Amino acid sequence: MPELPEVETVRRGLAPTMEGASLQRLELRRPDLRFPLPRDFAARVEGRRILALSRRAKYLLVDLEDDLTVIAHLGMSGSFRIEAAAEADIPGVFHHERSKDEKHDHVVFHLQRPEGPVRVVYNDPRRFGFMELMARSALDTYPAFRDLGPEPVGNILSPDYLATRFAGRSQPLKGALLDQKVIAGLGNIYVCEALWRSHLSPTRKVSTLVTAKGKPKVELGLLTQSIREVIADAIEAGGSSLRDHIQADGTLGYFQHSFRAYDREGKPCLTDGCRGTVERIVQSGRSTFYCRTCQK
Repeated sequence: MPELPEVETVRRGLAPTMEGASLQRLELRRPDLRFPLPRDFAARVEGRRILALSRRAKYLLVDLEDDLTVIAHLGMSGSFRIEAAAEADIPGVFHHERSKDEKHDHVVFHLQRPEGPVRVVYNDPRRFGFMELMARSALDTYPAFRDLGPEPVGNILSPDYLATRFAGRSQPLKGALLDQKVIAGLGNIYVCEALWRSHLSPTRKVSTLVTAKGKPKVELGLLTQSIREVIADAIEAGGSSLRDHIQADGTLGYFQHSFRAYDREGKPCLTDGCRGTVERIVQSGRSTFYCRTCQK
């Protein structure tokens, strides 16, 4: 399933085309994805201008006029592609490479821009993605957003903040970092990578990173910095793009070629001077990759 960097990559790929455009028509080629599409979906959004594209955790948000927001989740295999046509009713010349077979095109945003009509097509072979529609002013009440923690790229995430969440707790570090109530949108791949960068064991108790007075230890500062850096590096590289995930421009990201721990079971640890080997363990049903020699 796409993680935060993948969704942010999609947002950045779509924004130049969608922001400021008028949504002339919403074409729904089926009544549902993972869940039924919103009632009167097309009628409620057609004719409105797209104000901005944003993101919350692993959700893409399309903000429209009149306080409406389309909430989109890519599921396992969802992707967008951008098409431009000389005429709206004729299949256009692709600005970007096609991402998937057209038989899996389920939702088409027909946009009007000053330079001409554009289509943004949502494609999803497995149909695990979904779309919702609600008032922007009420987004904090959306069930998936209600208890989310801060974004890993925002200013709220800090050693002091994590110290308040970790103090007195015996939970393993890996599990705590995957808790969306602690940090929103941080997934398995990037937790493994951040822990490797900060030389911290995924099995370490979170309370050991906090002093008796509730202050963050040096290691917690390094972990916070590593989280920020690994997310930033992945976004810059276009996301990890595992399995079916494809960027909005149809290309694959290349961060997966830079994994230092994830999916490297049995290979030498890449930490300078370390002679350890990357191991795989299972924590709460998820694979964890780490080096027990240098991650303490």
